Amino acid sequence: MESRVSARRLAVLLGPRGGGVPAYSWLADGIRQLVADGRLLHGTRLPSERELLGELGVSRTTVTRAYGVLRERGYASAVQGSGTVVQVPGGPVAGGGEPLELASLQPTADGVVDLTCAAPAATPGLNRAYERAVQRMPSFIAGAGYFPLGVPELREAIAQRYVDRGVPTDPDQIIVTTGALAGLAAVFRAVLHRADPAIVESPAYPNSVRALDHSGARVVGAPLVTDDLDGVAGVIRRAGARMMLAMPDFHNPTGAVWSDEQRARVAAMWRAGGVTGVVDETMADTWLDRPIEARPMAAYAPGCITVGSAAKTFWAGLRIGWVRAPHALVGAIARARLSMDLGAPVLEQLAVGQLLRTQGGLSDESRRGLTDSRHALLGLADRCPGWRVEVPTGGLSLWWHLPGDSSTALVAAAERRGVLLAPGSLFAVDGRGLERWIRTPYALDEMTLRRAADAIADAWADVAHLPRGSETLRQA
Repeated sequence: MESRVSARRLAVLLGPRGGGVPAYSWLADGIRQLVADGRLLHGTRLPSERELLGELGVSRTTVTRAYGVLRERGYASAVQGSGTVVQVPGGPVAGGGEPLELASLQPTADGVVDLTCAAPAATPGLNRAYERAVQRMPSFIAGAGYFPLGVPELREAIAQRYVDRGVPTDPDQIIVTTGALAGLAAVFRAVLHRADPAIVESPAYPNSVRALDHSGARVVGAPLVTDDLDGVAGVIRRAGARMMLAMPDFHNPTGAVWSDEQRARVAAMWRAGGVTGVVDETMADTWLDRPIEARPMAAYAPGCITVGSAAKTFWAGLRIGWVRAPHALVGAIARARLSMDLGAPVLEQLAVGQLLRTQGGLSDESRRGLTDSRHALLGLADRCPGWRVEVPTGGLSLWWHLPGDSSTALVAAAERRGVLLAPGSLFAVDGRGLERWIRTPYALDEMTLRRAADAIADAWADVAHLPRGSETLRQA
């Protein structure tokens, strides 16, 4: 299926024309910037010259010259029968998906849709953020470039984000890390001793569980807080837990969100049991239908440690995360972090600081795209008899309940059709079970996910022994 952008949509993306530059240069540079920011995808067909001149109010000569400049610079090509098509100079690089335990670390083959990854493409404006970060670099290159706690202006921007969310925070409480997982690893080293019991809700994000396991802790699974809060309390008591890893905001993989009451009760459990709460907020800004109404967990548990990241809101390739900790724990976490690396790259820190100040969180454009992508995958409910899902108001994935123990078989069948999925067992704290569950991330574009949904529906028909197009599941 061909991807194209209408003249009207392109005009909206370009925005008003600025003064001081020729019209053709404004048009060519605007389209180049849209390609660089990922807002026009590689292979997208541009409007015809006739369509665009009417929408932008420019001459045919202006459009012709702008398209010619794009072709000369490698940002477009003329394709017979399709007109002018945008391209990334050199072509997009394969791979870049989120590495899970069972996934290959090699680039994904052409034509394969990787749904093991729940990380979106770069935010619009990332390229501009990098350009402004480069302009700031002369202030830093006179020194050695080590900032083990983070570049001061980024620590200030992160602290201000917590203040804006109702959690008093000063920059001294912030440690910038090379991604959220590195932040979690540093926290685990600082807080836990070998064989200390640590509670994790199950299902859970597998890389976080593996990091906890590698720290030497004894990982203990618990029910989801949103499903069985009393059961969580019982696990904490019986295990004598020293720490609990929690994800109260668009839990991965379920998308669940803790209510204010649930946050208050968990905070009380932590205080009563002497438990250090470690809160994963990497999904906190990925709301789609409405923002989270509940206050951040740190508002209920001031002694908890919070870990955040730029990966889900801006771009995973930035590799920038952070830890917000009580003053008393900052030193221990910073020392533990120094045993792993000496600081995050300065340029990326400056780019993230720029994005936090100008954009804050997930962009409106990204939010609309993710909403459309989620809708594309929700169509599986009609095409796969017996599939059920609680539709999350945000996050990046759907957590489907299957009518049988078929998750692993479905993964194998989908792979034969060019779609990579992760089995439910990958998200089990002990690595077993959850055969009636499958995660389908909606971080890719809508067109790709519609193609993936076709393949998944066909795979399910084979696994469930259904004739193609059947609406009834054969009874076992």
